[in-house]
Amino acid sequence: MTRFTVRHNIGRTSVRAFAAPDVALSDGWSPEVWLGAPAPGGLALPPASPSMAWMYSPRGVFLGRNHLVVADSGNHRVLVWHGIPDTDEQPADVVLGQRDGVTEGRGAGGRGPERGMNLPTGVLVHDERLVVADAWHHRILIWDTVPRTSDTPPDVIIGQPDASSVEPNRGAGCSASTFYWPFGIAMVGSRFWVADTGNRRVLGWDNGIPDPDQPADIVLGQPDAGARDENRGGAVGPASFRWPHDITGNDDLLLIADAGDHRLLGWSPLPAQDRDADIVLGQPDFTSADEWPYGPHTGERFRFPYAARLDSGGGRGERLAVADTANNRILLWDSIPRDGRAADHVLAQPTFAANGENRWTSVQRDTLCWPYGIALRGDRLAVADSGNNRVVIWRRT
Repeated sequence: MTRFTVRHNIGRTSVRAFAAPDVALSDGWSPEVWLGAPAPGGLALPPASPSMAWMYSPRGVFLGRNHLVVADSGNHRVLVWHGIPDTDEQPADVVLGQRDGVTEGRGAGGRGPERGMNLPTGVLVHDERLVVADAWHHRILIWDTVPRTSDTPPDVIIGQPDASSVEPNRGAGCSASTFYWPFGIAMVGSRFWVADTGNRRVLGWDNGIPDPDQPADIVLGQPDAGARDENRGGAVGPASFRWPHDITGNDDLLLIADAGDHRLLGWSPLPAQDRDADIVLGQPDFTSADEWPYGPHTGERFRFPYAARLDSGGGRGERLAVADTANNRILLWDSIPRDGRAADHVLAQPTFAANGENRWTSVQRDTLCWPYGIALRGDRLAVADSGNNRVVIWRRT
């Protein structure tokens, strides 16, 4: 089936045709719940003042058994739902980083970083502890239990000497215990990992979430803990990053979304020190970093892949999801593509060859505009649909 829609461009109107998403391509995935701004008139634009139900450019999402957590990055806050939302536009139960659900602004609207945030991105619940990458404050925030009261300050801060300090690399040189724009966080096996994006590296701590000031046990992507050059100061290679942004894995595989080099790098077995990756996805080899913005599009090339998630739930073996952000789609593999093969399924586009923002139409339940963050749990997939100012929970039926 083919639909026709009118796309409004500056100074002109054009007609474009697109095919409705194919069930076989999407593997039965469809949107279940829409959280965030509604889309009157075809645009998902939030009001000038936020609410507990509306978002502005969310960039991170965590989907657990008992919680949904969203980094509402543009409003400099984190929203928490106790239980998984089951109705559209359902308000969050708790807001962190702001005094209430209607205020916004960096540093809690001017109150300061002690309770505030500056572009939070990665979010995670591990062993009932809430972990937030407060990226532009160059630190990781930890709550020892998932808060049930709004405006609760964090219990632990990693990467800064105290709650009021927010300088990159603690105002000094790069080290194994400092951050510069930490965007992504993950627990893989017993290791806690941070994508220290501004330092072009990934840090790993053995034995779980570290204590304050504890240096990382592993530095990936740089020759030592004091180096921070893009791609190690040279050409792209099997042990370098441009913008490492997200981390996922299992007991045998670590995958890192190197968004700036338009690829994922994989280590199998898990790395115990800096070394070359064993797997590359999104590029034909370890020395290529080509952007793939224009057709013909395929299922094995990326354009700024900002997020990736592995999940073994749902009774279908290991599944990989990648947010191919600038191609406005989610790619899905039914098993780990260690050979670099193309994805098995695509969400939000009618074919692997399409990449339009919202499929060059108005915002629909199953369209995407710059999906930055994803969370995969069994047959549910939560997508931080940043350009549409919303989070959509997809479900496979």
